[in-house]
Amino acid sequence: MTDNVPTIRAVPGPNFIAGCTVSTWLHASASTAGAAVAYVLISHAPPRSMGETAESVETGLLGMVDAMRLRPAAERVPIVGARLILRGPVVVLDYGHPACTMQLPATGDEWRAHVSAGGQVCVAIGLDPIPPGAGPDAVEAYLARVLATGRAYMGATTIRGR
Repeated sequence: MTDNVPTIRAVPGPNFIAGCTVSTWLHASASTAGAAVAYVLISHAPPRSMGETAESVETGLLGMVDAMRLRPAAERVPIVGARLILRGPVVVLDYGHPACTMQLPATGDEWRAHVSAGGQVCVAIGLDPIPPGAGPDAVEAYLARVLATGRAYMGATTIRGR
């Protein structure tokens, strides 16, 4: 008999987070009845550090997935708790590490206003590498690819109370 023991993956620290590629945007569509949804897409640059491999990068990203309780994108998007902290123009994501958070790149005034007003944010983690500096078209193609191949995880979050 085989036990179904879950895999426990460590939540990566600041050295791993420094290699992450993060994109944010605000989107309204017919599928959301015109209501805007803010997005955060997190992935990682291709392996570049000594000892870093595609497998170790994927394990780090899956550690973040586990810590934030994200689910495969093909499933219903779960509510994963209030994980965003706003301090003026700075937005920080609590990605589950006991001592570190992730500062998001400049999100824009509309994105922050949406979140400040209680709007939800969809956090997505893509397991495939994406180079830093990818523009909107490359991010859109990347997202379509990881969604189609089952290599994306998502969860809905909001701003944490002060």
